[in-house]
Amino acid sequence: MFKMMKTVLLPLALSAALVGQLPAQRARDGGPDSVDALLEDRARETPGLFERGFSQRWDDAREAFFERTGLNLGADYSAQLYSASGRPDGAAGDASAGMARLYGRWDLLGRDGGNGGSLNFKVEHRHRYSDVAASGFSLNLGNVGIMGAPFNDDGPRLTNLYWRQELGERAVTYLGFLDATDFVDAYALASPWTAFGSLAFSTGSGSMALPNDATFGAMVGLWATDTIYVVGSVTDLNADPTDPFHSAEAFFDEDEYFKSLEVGWSSSEDRFYTDNVHLTFWHVDEVRATGAPDGWGVNWSASYWVDDAFMPFLRGGFAEDGGSLLETSVSAGVAANLFDGRDLIGAAANWGRPNSTTFGPGLDDQFGIELFYRLQASESVRVTPSVQLLWDPALNADEDFAAVFGLRGVVTF
Repeated sequence: MFKMMKTVLLPLALSAALVGQLPAQRARDGGPDSVDALLEDRARETPGLFERGFSQRWDDAREAFFERTGLNLGADYSAQLYSASGRPDGAAGDASAGMARLYGRWDLLGRDGGNGGSLNFKVEHRHRYSDVAASGFSLNLGNVGIMGAPFNDDGPRLTNLYWRQELGERAVTYLGFLDATDFVDAYALASPWTAFGSLAFSTGSGSMALPNDATFGAMVGLWATDTIYVVGSVTDLNADPTDPFHSAEAFFDEDEYFKSLEVGWSSSEDRFYTDNVHLTFWHVDEVRATGAPDGWGVNWSASYWVDDAFMPFLRGGFAEDGGSLLETSVSAGVAANLFDGRDLIGAAANWGRPNSTTFGPGLDDQFGIELFYRLQASESVRVTPSVQLLWDPALNADEDFAAVFGLRGVVTF
């Protein structure tokens, strides 16, 4: 326990020492699914196809409540449906799931300036509609990967509950129950709620052995210059979002951790995950209870928002053991804003080699393409049809091609 207290507290102390040596710049952190990003997007006016209407008074009431109390709340309900051709004999031909989320940030320190401190949280209820949840549909088809990763059947669960503390104007730390995808390998199209559904185009590119949500630990982020940032984390590898406090016990008792270090460039802190180039190094310990081996890997990402209209990206990763899905993954794609930024269209391709430690040797490489169109139907409703084309699914001996048609809907409150 003492060893891990030093592991967590030492980087916090180091960051605090560095803050005084750097010129002022507000710390920017968190990917597109972080609590801050969700609340920021909710506050932004997005009229969609229809004029602002019934939700205006609700938004005004939320804003007034935040001004009085420092508590900023948001909620949404989302659903994901998939249907496929080219499935193995006996495999399900469709899958679907939904989830309700409540998230918020309670600003308790520094509301009038100075080092801000807030309690951030996100709780969810995840449930399936069909025999196979959407998150299990890719493996159901024999494809090594995950599509619609959050759309599982966990039931009530905690995604994160942590203290966020600004350390001056250039550094920030999280401490508590974390969602590693909020700060590891983040970029603008990483969210399966708003962009691509395939994990190959999301955090880790399918080649990173990420811990589950509500993983107990700490993250420290630091802007070393106006354009260079560093993010490091140490979190528990045995997280279970349906039993989060077990992760806190395991953090100090089991000594089995996910560790990451990311070094990146961005044109400015305001464009942290749009104009972004980074390298992410990670390591996981052996999990004694399951026999999962220790391992390590490196991921890379380059994306740039050109004229605030379209964004090409190149991403990938390599893993040595560790229990990841893919051993090697390379993705390239582009997304573009349509109709004054109201809608978004995206297309990307991925080549992946399954991790032989996880699935055994001799499996074929896979190739996949995904296209989606996100329609902002109103200020509170998004609808996203998609198609994924999968060649040579590594675990499907019956078919060498599958087409997956998807439909995702999100309603925000």
